[in-house]
Amino acid sequence: MSNSALNSLEQLKKLTQVVADTGDFGLIKQFEPQDATTNPSLIFKAVQKEEYAALLDQAISEFREYSGPESVKLGLIIDRVLILFGLEILKLIPGRVSTEVDARLSFDAEATVDRAHKLIADYAAEGIDKERILIKIASTWEGIKAAEALQKEGINCNMTLLFSLAQAAGCAEANAKLISPFVGRIMDWFKAKTGETYTGENDPGVLSVKEIFTYYKKYGYNTEVMGASFRNTGEILALAGCDLLTISPGLLGDLQDSNDDVPLKLDAEEAKNSDIEKLDLDESTFRFLLNEDAMATEKLSEGIRLFAADIVKLEAIIQEKL
Repeated sequence: MSNSALNSLEQLKKLTQVVADTGDFGLIKQFEPQDATTNPSLIFKAVQKEEYAALLDQAISEFREYSGPESVKLGLIIDRVLILFGLEILKLIPGRVSTEVDARLSFDAEATVDRAHKLIADYAAEGIDKERILIKIASTWEGIKAAEALQKEGINCNMTLLFSLAQAAGCAEANAKLISPFVGRIMDWFKAKTGETYTGENDPGVLSVKEIFTYYKKYGYNTEVMGASFRNTGEILALAGCDLLTISPGLLGDLQDSNDDVPLKLDAEEAKNSDIEKLDLDESTFRFLLNEDAMATEKLSEGIRLFAADIVKLEAIIQEKL
């Protein structure tokens, strides 16, 4: 079948592994992605829908009689909600689901490792092999150190809230399974600063992912690059050929409805011949490079705050039901 007979989404799937960025089971069924990824904000939105209320109610009922501290009880219920969503998603996809560690642990490597162990154990208790789970962790220095420890145990990590080459280089050195550079949020920052409108090819978020992809392929890292947080299909198509792309249902629908050609934009073989300098990172160098990048510093902090706020909102819903 020629590419012209395929819609843009089908063409993209031939070049890149497509992941659904949603906690909505109906939409996952509709778009048939390989993997799926969730975050606290997506789960918070999902549990407010009537069709998913039963999962929240189930999690609450399982821990209603728990007599320990209220904060621990809330944490157990939220972890259970994440697991229940993950289990349902895994029934619908052939690949992996990303389950996120509480964003409030973003600056505590030990607590992040402990929470990851608990999530993996909870999935194992349901008969799910750790190969089908990606533990999602913010790309702080502490998050990177946690991922390094977890990867040595064979627990695969998806490094999120990633906005800079320094973060990407740190994740690759830690042998993280996957990174999720946030394309749209980078573009948002530059648009707010400059007032300019960007297209796919000159979009600062797209250029950031291209740089990271080139760096990884040039230096032979195994860490996969998964572009995330897209604002339009132009950004997505400009990254055709990236290892993976995680795409929201609305944009998946736009791609499915389009018959535009999808040419290869990121070529791993070509990247190997590029001229890009290798970063030599220790903690102080990482922190300095991140600090020098105003966009990355601001968006990382903002992202952690937003995810943490949505966990607090989820806790409020649970407390009300309790």
